[in-house]
Amino acid sequence: MAATGPGGPRPAPDSPNAVMRELRGDLSAGEFAVTVRRAAREIGEHVSCDARYVGRIESGAIRCPNYAYERVFRHMWPDRSLVDLGFTPRTAVRRRAGEAGPPPAPVPAVPHHRDEENDDVRRRTFLTGGSTALAAALGLDGPAAAADRPGDPQPLPAAPAPAAVPAPRKVGAAEVSGVEQAVRDIRLLDDAHGADALFELAGQSLRSAYVLLNDGEYSAATERRLQACAGELAISVGWLAHDSNRLADARSFYSEALATARMAGDSALEAHVFCNIAFLARDAGRPREALRAAQAGQAAANGLGSDRLLALLALREAGGWALLQDRSGCDRALARAYGLFDRGVCAADPEWMSFFGEAELAGLEAQCWSALGEWDRASERAGRAIALQDPHFVRNRVLYTAELAHDRLGRGDLAGAGGHGSAAVALLGDVRSARIRGMLAGTARQLRGHRAVPEVAGFLDAYDGALAAA
Repeated sequence: MAATGPGGPRPAPDSPNAVMRELRGDLSAGEFAVTVRRAAREIGEHVSCDARYVGRIESGAIRCPNYAYERVFRHMWPDRSLVDLGFTPRTAVRRRAGEAGPPPAPVPAVPHHRDEENDDVRRRTFLTGGSTALAAALGLDGPAAAADRPGDPQPLPAAPAPAAVPAPRKVGAAEVSGVEQAVRDIRLLDDAHGADALFELAGQSLRSAYVLLNDGEYSAATERRLQACAGELAISVGWLAHDSNRLADARSFYSEALATARMAGDSALEAHVFCNIAFLARDAGRPREALRAAQAGQAAANGLGSDRLLALLALREAGGWALLQDRSGCDRALARAYGLFDRGVCAADPEWMSFFGEAELAGLEAQCWSALGEWDRASERAGRAIALQDPHFVRNRVLYTAELAHDRLGRGDLAGAGGHGSAAVALLGDVRSARIRGMLAGTARQLRGHRAVPEVAGFLDAYDGALAAA
């Protein structure tokens, strides 16, 4: 029964979750957290489950998980509801949180423990709210911010008057974790939907992250984390600009990320920036810049212990050689990439490389052979990339299929080009990527004079219909 006090009933103390403890069995809390993260990846979710989070669940500190964790737990135990798993119904949690009356008796603070539900709210604010809403969520709102309507995307002023600058506020682990999770969420949404719909929202998140970095007060350790995640966020926004065909914007964001990496002395962030700069330079038709960036990235990554990161950078180098029509240079870089890739994954691999598996390896190789005009090899590798791609990486599946249509056209296979072009259009759905649409537009343009081929006519009709409906 709930305790009573001068102001009425107080919530009962948290009760241990015996069901989840039983389901963990003989696994340690850390091993169980690995199982949860693996289950999340199976359904395209990303959760930052660790031993501490498992302990908070079992102690009852987390009475109801956020929606991402709920989906993962329902995936792991499909025959059980949240209540069956020992949690409090979400409606009861919300009702208790919204009840009128005096606050409950104070509970001793537990250092560094995150509130998972509030973290979920912070993540959504980063992705969908304006800078003012974000400042309010992170405790950085001041008198000037209060005049704006929460949720309205509004750019931060370039040179605010002194009165509009909020007083420095303490920035700690919770605020930095919000930025880190925003980066993860942007990547997941990009994997599913492409960049076009995300670019502006992600740009708001980036400006807000730099508010924390430039106007907050924090420890040296927090500063290092905040610099790293602000740089990663700048890279993510740069990639969204790239995938939206805003190449000049992408170059600017990558320059900002590189400056942040250099100021922080962060080799891992620097390697990531150079990896993306090399990709952008290749797509912009600057092969020598792509080569230089890929090689600079390898120099930055050499001491990080990640063979997979070096493999990806070697593939970026191979793409530069291919654009220069240097077959031997491309062969050497590809051989190095495969040798490094075959060493497998390790703990030093960066989190952002979750997309880099056998499918991406084959897809990037296909682009090299395509640039060299070796259409049979390009088609074979693009087909392999499609076959190997995880279903939840929807954007990449469309990309590889569009690449295969292009490669079949290069080979002179009009029916194959039309068939794979139709498959790419069918996969587009909610994917919004100007870069992929540009690839399909190029294929359609070259096929316009070949409507007599039934597969070509089918593709052109589907493509024109999708274009009209966009």
